[in-house]
Amino acid sequence: MRTFFPSESCKETHLKSINPQSWLQVERGKLAKFSSESASSIDSLIKVPEPPILPFFKPVDYVQVLAKIHEELESCSPQERSNLYLLQFQVFKGLGEVKLMRRSLRSAWSKASTVYEKLVFGAWLKYEKQDEELISDLLSSCGKCAKEFGAIDIASEMPAYKKLIPHGVITTNEDSCPRTVSFRIADEKIACDRQKIASLSAPFHTMLNGCFTESFCEEIDLSENNISPLAMRVINEFSSTGLLNEVSPDLLLEMLVFANKFCCESLKDACDRKLASLISCRQDALELLECALEENSPVLAASCLQVFLRELPDSLKDSQVVELLSNTTRQQRSIMIGPASFSLYCLLSEVSMNLDPRSDESVRFLRTLVDSAETSQQKMVAYHRLGCVKFLRKELDEAEQLFEAAFNLGHTYSVIGLARLGQIRGHKRWAYEKLCSVISSSIPLGWMYQESSLYCEGEKRWDDLEKATELDPTLTYPYMYRAASLMRKQNAQAALSEINRILGFKLALECLELRFCFYLALEDYQLAICDIQAILTLCPDYRVFEGRVAALQLRTLLREHVENWTEADCWLQLYDRWSSVDDIGSLSVIYQMLESDAAKGVLYFRQSLLLLRLNCPDAAMRSLQLARQHSSSEHERLVYEGWILYDTGHCEEGLQKAEESISIKRSFEAFFLKAYALADSSLDASCSSTVISLLEDALLCPSDRLRKGQALNNLGSVYVDCGKLDAAADCYINALKIRHTRAHQGLARVHFLRNDKVAAYDEMTKLIEKAKNNASAYEKRSEYCDRDRTKADLEMVTRLDPLRVYPYRYRAAVLMDNHKDKEAIEELSRAIAFKADLHLLHLRAAFHEHIGDVMGALRDCRAALSVDPKHQEMLELHSRVNSQEP
Repeated sequence: MRTFFPSESCKETHLKSINPQSWLQVERGKLAKFSSESASSIDSLIKVPEPPILPFFKPVDYVQVLAKIHEELESCSPQERSNLYLLQFQVFKGLGEVKLMRRSLRSAWSKASTVYEKLVFGAWLKYEKQDEELISDLLSSCGKCAKEFGAIDIASEMPAYKKLIPHGVITTNEDSCPRTVSFRIADEKIACDRQKIASLSAPFHTMLNGCFTESFCEEIDLSENNISPLAMRVINEFSSTGLLNEVSPDLLLEMLVFANKFCCESLKDACDRKLASLISCRQDALELLECALEENSPVLAASCLQVFLRELPDSLKDSQVVELLSNTTRQQRSIMIGPASFSLYCLLSEVSMNLDPRSDESVRFLRTLVDSAETSQQKMVAYHRLGCVKFLRKELDEAEQLFEAAFNLGHTYSVIGLARLGQIRGHKRWAYEKLCSVISSSIPLGWMYQESSLYCEGEKRWDDLEKATELDPTLTYPYMYRAASLMRKQNAQAALSEINRILGFKLALECLELRFCFYLALEDYQLAICDIQAILTLCPDYRVFEGRVAALQLRTLLREHVENWTEADCWLQLYDRWSSVDDIGSLSVIYQMLESDAAKGVLYFRQSLLLLRLNCPDAAMRSLQLARQHSSSEHERLVYEGWILYDTGHCEEGLQKAEESISIKRSFEAFFLKAYALADSSLDASCSSTVISLLEDALLCPSDRLRKGQALNNLGSVYVDCGKLDAAADCYINALKIRHTRAHQGLARVHFLRNDKVAAYDEMTKLIEKAKNNASAYEKRSEYCDRDRTKADLEMVTRLDPLRVYPYRYRAAVLMDNHKDKEAIEELSRAIAFKADLHLLHLRAAFHEHIGDVMGALRDCRAALSVDPKHQEMLELHSRVNSQEP
């Protein structure tokens, strides 16, 4: 879910309001020393909520599940593919892999075998990209159509009714029947061609040509069949031409009901399609869907549904839409969405939970999801998700039944729900033993130890949390609990060190908030405001203290307790933080600068660069769009549009925007963008000279030192690639003169290429000493030293940023070289457990192949190809291993 799915302890609805001002009534700048009297106030200020129960599919061995999905995709029928890709999407969602999730959705859409699947997954992708309308507009301005998930012409995708010659219909001699028959409706008679009306359906054929009295009548009374004279005339015309021309919706509905009653399939199909073509808005769809379901009209029903899906999430705020979609029988769902019912209600329940996970609407959609589930894995997803919602709503008995059902089917993660319910009912010991049983009977994972820590105290709790971090260092709760515990023990330095461990590689809002609380308790308001401004950059509407106080309000109060900086002060602070690679500090300064009269477009652009470095792509894109919105000139706007296109994978269009900007005015940013995009888009080595020329042009244009340092650094990299080491060294040295600290890394590379490993090592040491975030620097320095120091540097990298995969691969390779096969595979496995990385899986597959474990190698190959289906080396290894399968 995009929204935070809260735990019970951090999302109460009836909490007493608090007054943040009371915490700030102290002397400015005073650093309080902890006393016994302050301990209680610290406890009230520093609270760590229990980790939420995530409403995701989280298999214990996700590698095995991905491999199984890939294996089935290789041999399944086309009708099964979309459901398999949906399951793959659920696995990646549980892993938090947003890009891989979207790719799975796109695969489900592109491999759809029915119009229903195309409809659901197209709408889902459109919903996922709902903030990207600007990108579509920008692509259109470049002459590229971006409406890949546009509305489907459902009628053309569904086969039209083909008239069959009736068999076994009893007829008299048709020549003895009157050629014309008149149908009386009230006081009017409609003369019709008997045989053409008879051809509409078997019942009419039997009635008009069989052994019934009507077969010999010239006039038949239809007054009791709810058909108007006007509608009958249109039916008569249709029987002759097979066409419906200009007919009103009301008349079409009347004819549709009549066609259903008399089994006139061709007439029904024509009315169905004609009505579908008349839908122009949500109100039309609302008025017609109920009738479509009653009259079994699939084209009309799917067309109505399409209107609702294309307006997500707004359409689910309409009670009439929710009522229609959440109160359907299996038969009605079959009419509306064919075999894609589970996919549809997966989407609808997700959107509804994003709006409000506690709502009645979410429950209703999830109940339908449960009813639509067919496979055991679909049932796991549905039961667990509904269990999470029931738990939030405090409907505990139902939640228990649902978690139990998911757990019994094999969804081990649902044990968390059972354990929490046990604790609520006073069975804490039972909850702990339940977790211990799971840990002992399956692959131990970080979340298992994190959960078991909730049901024990003292050293045992601390040990479980240490184990949780060892198995999955990305879990935020263990760091937060340890840091808060240390703070309560008045060990502020250790508390800050602990929370900084995770903030060094994962910018989690809840961790930033906790550190903010620490600084507040320490009365270090300058650092407190730094964190609150970083929080507001990432999430402008964020609320702190269990959602009770707007972060913006606290920031306003804190401003009274910190020194006001002038614009010049801000620029100096920004240079200092940028130079020391303090990205969070830089974000905070820029946030403050945006309140001044400084050019906002430039500041929002700098903000976006920092957010990209911090791996916050959504926030970075928001900042880029704000930069465009606040641009002061057309040529500046074009640059930001170019970056927006480039960052979303549209490199050529980004280049086009850069060239348009340059044609209006030669500027640093336009040349820099063009050089950057060209270097990325062209594989031709000859383009290096063009990139060099563009960067030199950029450096001749006015700009500040922050950006010029980046240009010099990039120019040095191009020179290195061209073998011009002296020119590269000059660029890096000039960049360092204006405090572009990252240039140390480029200069180290030059030293290394000159066979001066010692100088390269020393250069990287300078970067490590200057940079606040220096995991990448340790990793790079490891390339310039002996094996022992390399090992030490890479251990430091893993401590600082356990998400960096190179250290695991290096250590595993060393172990393999030393014939320690088991230990090598274990080294890779400990990282794979929390990070679905292609390179880790590739190396482990190669190791399995090397030791003759064909099935292990095949499993890892298939899982890796789920991560990147087009990776050439992986495809070759898979082909080789597959040929060895027994």
